[in-house]
Amino acid sequence: MNHEMFNELVNSIKEAGQIKRGELKPSRTFTDDTIDVKVIRTQTDLSQSQLATLMGISRRPLQHWETGRRQPQGTALALLTVFQKATESAVKALSHRIPCGLSK
Repeated sequence: MNHEMFNELVNSIKEAGQIKRGELKPSRTFTDDTIDVKVIRTQTDLSQSQLATLMGISRRPLQHWETGRRQPQGTALALLTVFQKATESAVKALSHRIPCGLSK
């Protein structure tokens, strides 16, 4: 390792320490926007068809999200986040969308 590369490495380590102590803000941050739709549906105790009906979508996108072939985006992601954070309230608020109540 040459002297210049070694100095860059030392500076990076010092910078990491400053960031960890809150003395310096990181130059960039990363977030993981993935959401586990199957876990959310399990929390709701609903079938795929029922959850899809509550969300106002067909069952096919829900299946793709659960298998990981696709990730929900936009309004669907926002609604699934509500289901995740306030499961009972979300189901109760939208249950009028399922004919004959929530029976499976």
